[in-house]
Amino acid sequence: MAQSGSRGKVGRFLRASFHEKLNALEVLYFRVKAAVYYRHIFRSFGKGSILYTPMLLSHPEYIRIGRGVSIRQGVRLEAIVSDPTQPPELIIGDNVNIEQNAHIVCHSRVVIGNDVSITGHCTIVDVTHPYEDVDDPRKIGDRVRPDRSYVEIGDRSFLGYAVTVLPNVHIGRYCVIGANALVTRDVPDYSVAAGCPAVLFRQYNHEDGKWHTLNGVPAAKDVRADGSDEPVPR
Repeated sequence: MAQSGSRGKVGRFLRASFHEKLNALEVLYFRVKAAVYYRHIFRSFGKGSILYTPMLLSHPEYIRIGRGVSIRQGVRLEAIVSDPTQPPELIIGDNVNIEQNAHIVCHSRVVIGNDVSITGHCTIVDVTHPYEDVDDPRKIGDRVRPDRSYVEIGDRSFLGYAVTVLPNVHIGRYCVIGANALVTRDVPDYSVAAGCPAVLFRQYNHEDGKWHTLNGVPAAKDVRADGSDEPVPR
């Protein structure tokens, strides 16, 4: 049976177009790199995970990556060690996809749950650069506030294109954050938020099985969990 499966994979590869063959070989290369390199430099690197060409990896020994994770090209994964007695902790759960050019910086604690989707050009940071001391000779970008900050993103949440999540924010389970949003405060479970700064405008009610519009955001209809819709109750 195993030989039959292997022959099937080889047959599909041989029948594929030239472009598809190149894609398959690229995936194979990065899977091998994960097995022989990334699993030894990260604190943990789960089975079946793949990390394409990153823009920057800083202190991967403080980064945990779960199983079945896909991280696309151009990612910046940066753990900042300003106090060795309080090392950073960057945790990425199982079955997470992080698309191109995402920027994740962890000074204290960043936790991304299971089954989370982070689309292209998103930024997630738990670090703050203090500016108050005008006589500090260091440039502002080199200063790091020593606070024990955090970012938490719950299981099954979705961050749209170019979302920015700032320090001390908890995004709950099964949340959707709209494209280009700036998240500066907590988002509760089963919610939709968007805007700059992001505001909550839809939330799922488990009692009636519907998504309800909040904060006066205009919407003609709510959507039931089964996909049907009906007028918003007023």
